[in-house]
Amino acid sequence: GGPDPNNNSKLRDVIAKAKANNMPNDTIDRGIKKAAGADSADSYEHATYEGYGPNGVAIIVETLTDNKNRTASNMRHYFDKFGGNLGASGCVSYMFEEKGLIVIDKDEYEEYDEEKVLNDCLEAGADDVSFEDDVIEVTTATANVGEVADELEKMGYKMSQREPAMIPNNYTRIEDEETLRKLALLFDHLEEDD
Repeated sequence: GGPDPNNNSKLRDVIAKAKANNMPNDTIDRGIKKAAGADSADSYEHATYEGYGPNGVAIIVETLTDNKNRTASNMRHYFDKFGGNLGASGCVSYMFEEKGLIVIDKDEYEEYDEEKVLNDCLEAGADDVSFEDDVIEVTTATANVGEVADELEKMGYKMSQREPAMIPNNYTRIEDEETLRKLALLFDHLEEDD
């Protein structure tokens, strides 16, 4: 979509997420320039990997890489090491639905009226709202996530997340300590891989 956030809603949402996580503006600008190819001759490609983690948990990993072979090798290694297996493209994606996800932290508000929040979200264009333990999750069509988040921001809501996301159709409850430990390690390694 290009390096200009005014013309690229996905980039605008990623910048908002980075700022919400206290990332410095210089780091954000360097990342945009690098992705646009200004700092190097490297070209980055998008690659998606699918597989199963411990206890058959379905996992989708989206990557941006300058070397698909290295990334595929790393993904296979992480899945194998922590009790999972990397699958073929499409092996788990049918269990997910792509939606826009907006997360509002309940900690930001001492009190809130669920009915008012629900009405505000629907007025902003949301498809669904769910009230979880610590957060309010707002889902919308992927293409509308930026517009809905902007409307909610104008209404005074503070978001910790606003991005397209793969939402699972079914959830798996895991209570075994060892499986939880392996899943946590797998997710940590996947997220920390450059």
